[in-house]
Amino acid sequence: MSAVGKVPLIPCALAALLGLQGLRKRSLSPSGAITAFIVGFSMLSVPLRAFGVSLIVFYLIGSRATKVGKRLKATLEEGHEEAGYRNAAQVLCNSFSAFLASAAWSALFVTGSVAVEPQQPYDFAQWCPLTPPSPPHGAVRSSSHFACCLGDTLASELGILSRSRPILITTLKPVPPGTNGGMSLTGTLASLAGGLAMGVTLAASLLIESSACRMRWADVVIPLLGWGTLAGGLGSLLDSLMGATIQRTRYSASTKRILTDESPVPKDEAEIKVVSGLDILTNSQVNLLSSIITALAVGALA
Repeated sequence: MSAVGKVPLIPCALAALLGLQGLRKRSLSPSGAITAFIVGFSMLSVPLRAFGVSLIVFYLIGSRATKVGKRLKATLEEGHEEAGYRNAAQVLCNSFSAFLASAAWSALFVTGSVAVEPQQPYDFAQWCPLTPPSPPHGAVRSSSHFACCLGDTLASELGILSRSRPILITTLKPVPPGTNGGMSLTGTLASLAGGLAMGVTLAASLLIESSACRMRWADVVIPLLGWGTLAGGLGSLLDSLMGATIQRTRYSASTKRILTDESPVPKDEAEIKVVSGLDILTNSQVNLLSSIITALAVGALA
């Protein structure tokens, strides 16, 4: 068989489509589109399609949510347009632990994926990926990663639509909309809904592709809905806590807007007020750390 014949064409086409769409809509930079293609192709090529399906659903829902609050957010945050133009590092920060979980699952259960043959090659007619001999950690960690990231995205993009001002998680005092670590009822419910959506996605995908999962559907669906919702809420909570403490939020008194990591250097530092946090991590680094912790924690509990 030729080298071309060995390339999974459908995963390749889908990954290319996602990368090109992000580039065309300016949600991805050239480096971000290339990285998205590599990550997307890798995850979509895994025989357990739930990994790739979760990635696509996360991308579609997150992109739609970003459009909803785009105009309002531009009036509240300086550099919002640039922040939406994601580069390679930002793409990796939003996919890292899920990418590793999918690669580890392939190494353990897919023949030919690594030099050492797996002790128990996958067979979806005989066993469900959430039951022995396959430990549930890989699939749940991947889903938890996307639940965390989608929960944070929805909390950020939809929470800003709340009619009441957010409160800072560490002081419970009102802060300007867009403040890192700010929480609202709307944002909290959105993060839980995002986690639930990823739980539904993983459960539906497993039921469709594995007859063994369908035979034990209650043992698949109910736990995944719970783990997904937990991951969405926990991830958003961790993100808010770190955002309020180790990520600095600055506010411009002249423009009355929050300064993001991509904001231009202010001409007059005297008009800039520090709202919260220490200048230790960027927004992408906070996203990466919170998603890793959430994926590991929920995966260990599953």
